[in-house]
Amino acid sequence: MTKPALTALARSLPASVPFVGPEAAERANGKPFIARLGANENTFGPSPRAIAAMQKAASEVWMYADPESHDLRIALAVHHGVAPENIMVGEGIDTLLGVLVRLYVGQNDPVVTSDGAYPTFNYHVAGFGGVLHKVPYLDDHEDPASLIAKAREVGAKLIYIANPDNPMGTWHNADVIDQMIADVPDGSLLVLDEAYIEMAPAGTAPAMQIDNPNLIRMRTFSKAHGMAGARVGYAIGAAEVIDAFNKVRNHFGMGRISQAGALAALADHDWLAHIQTQIAQARDRITQIAADNGLTALPSATNFVAIDCGQDGNFARRVLAALIAQGIFVRMPFVAPQDRCIRISCGTPAEMDRFAEALPKALDTMS
Repeated sequence: MTKPALTALARSLPASVPFVGPEAAERANGKPFIARLGANENTFGPSPRAIAAMQKAASEVWMYADPESHDLRIALAVHHGVAPENIMVGEGIDTLLGVLVRLYVGQNDPVVTSDGAYPTFNYHVAGFGGVLHKVPYLDDHEDPASLIAKAREVGAKLIYIANPDNPMGTWHNADVIDQMIADVPDGSLLVLDEAYIEMAPAGTAPAMQIDNPNLIRMRTFSKAHGMAGARVGYAIGAAEVIDAFNKVRNHFGMGRISQAGALAALADHDWLAHIQTQIAQARDRITQIAADNGLTALPSATNFVAIDCGQDGNFARRVLAALIAQGIFVRMPFVAPQDRCIRISCGTPAEMDRFAEALPKALDTMS
């Protein structure tokens, strides 16, 4: 007997994922990491109120979750000063990006992003047959003007930008993003990924433009709220853009436990402020560790810091490998010249101490 053939598109794709998880690396190495500083997770953890809400919801997990995420959407709408019709909740930004690409990108449709930017977006574009057009970073920042120019040139369906940026941690002020939004060409949708916005300085996020059909914003509970494993993200946009998600989304994708945790986390403003302080202190510590070893940390508005290793990508990869050999899980940008850096997630004081001990040993192996 023969199995059915894959589609031509599926046959053309590599059987790979954008990121190899730390668990896979631990299995390959045969030992656990002593500091998990590579996945931009919030090791300070979620709000105690969120934990309590998720524990309570665990006893109700025999029930399906509300497929409309009604209570969470209402709370998010109030939080952002928009209507519930302007909010779509999904299983993390990654899933929402996949649904968005499915809605707008067909075979050979052009899409614009930065070379070396968030690879999961690229993964979805490839999975639906779109064609990626990339522009380089400018001084380790996303380049809004070049992204818009490329979108005009190729007639892009989607334009992707993260602000603050992953993997570099850099950011643009709201006025720069506002100008980018104003310059979006007809027929294009700007995808503004704001996963790290809660860690950014005041004045980074532009005001809501909720009636703009050429803009969609992505937010998450994975970073500042410390709920990466719960997979809760949401999109903010014009009602007609948001309603389109209902055509193809997984209506029962959200779990009850995740919804309950996110609802409680959103209400715990004191815990968020506490986490913002912890992250700021950890960024300062990473910057000092880098300086103590003759390296330069890039300014960051995220829960990670990119450290310039001072040479090329091959050198940075050797530093990364030497850290991993000591049980310190880190990652790095994929594309030159940003790949001269390694990327260190903010961690607890104990994790920062382990990194501080391991980095000079890693650099010693380079000599």
